[in-house]
Amino acid sequence: MKKIKLCVTLFILLFSFILLTISSYAKTISKDLSDNFFRLHILANSDTEADQALKLKVRDNIIEYMNTISYDGLSKEEAIELTYKNLDNFQKIAENTIAESGYNYPVSLEIGNFYFPTKEYGNMSLPAGFYDALKIEIGEAKGKNWWCSLFPPLCFVDISSGVIDEETEEELKNNLTEEEFAIITDQSNTVKFKFKLIEVFSEQNNI
Repeated sequence: MKKIKLCVTLFILLFSFILLTISSYAKTISKDLSDNFFRLHILANSDTEADQALKLKVRDNIIEYMNTISYDGLSKEEAIELTYKNLDNFQKIAENTIAESGYNYPVSLEIGNFYFPTKEYGNMSLPAGFYDALKIEIGEAKGKNWWCSLFPPLCFVDISSGVIDEETEEELKNNLTEEEFAIITDQSNTVKFKFKLIEVFSEQNNI
């Protein structure tokens, strides 16, 4: 009986250690990814075809303006600072786009740290977690959302082919560890398992 109790105790300790190790790994990767991305998040008024089309117009004009004020070598902190400085301009662009399209929806902008579910972008996937972002809400903001990354600058990449270009890939490599880059781009079974672990623990932290 003592041997059985000892085995059970050892099993519980081993299981707890493994769970703690996995949790620590997931939290570390999730935090590092969060620290290296600044996202753009736009929510449409509703899921009607017209409101979704309006959302994309706002997106295009916001990205076009961001592209004019960005510069090579921009860091995440500089991207956020640049966004803060131009927040009024982003507000006007969104409001003008909405008005010119024949709508009178209010629009709100906020820079903060928000929870995102897992999202795919071309051949890259970002696991669920909290990320710094510029959030734009149109009207009641009850429609499908759209996102990209202002840093690294994935917003300016044409993903119609479903593949991120070499220049953007290189920028990602420069800002992420080898492990983190593999987590968001590698589709092997081992990496997919790690990705799933990060998802699970991130979703638990959001409950």
